[in-house]
Amino acid sequence: MRRAIFPGSFDPLTLGHYDIIQRGITLFDELIIAIGVNSDKKYMFTLEERKQFIKQAFSNEPKIKVLTYEGLTVDFCKKINANFILRGLRNPGDFEFEKAIAHTNRKLSEIETVFLLTSSGKSYISSSIVRDVIKNGGDYTGLVPDSVRVK
Repeated sequence: MRRAIFPGSFDPLTLGHYDIIQRGITLFDELIIAIGVNSDKKYMFTLEERKQFIKQAFSNEPKIKVLTYEGLTVDFCKKINANFILRGLRNPGDFEFEKAIAHTNRKLSEIETVFLLTSSGKSYISSSIVRDVIKNGGDYTGLVPDSVRVK
């Protein structure tokens, strides 16, 4: 079975994430959306809210599971028998950053990283931009899936 994880904080899930996930499920038998938990990081949305955003967005996709993890991504991959890490690339800066992580992960394990370029119309979207729009009362609905709604 080709099992991959798509790790991130998903604070919140964006249309950029959604794009990579939709295209990633065509490559793997199972895609686990892996929400990393970092106790040092301050999130806008709770872990449960982030899980629900993802579960609702992909409620009709049986190949997707949503799990949480702490620690090294490669250790989580080993624990759940995932052989691939899926990552999205928006720009050259993302590539350089992600390349370094992929090389490190490969040094630590046999896990391969698979990169997908975000669709051109979504390459500008990031969670930090969405959070800023939300904090400042802007219309964020064109940046996130319908499952992401702020109270």
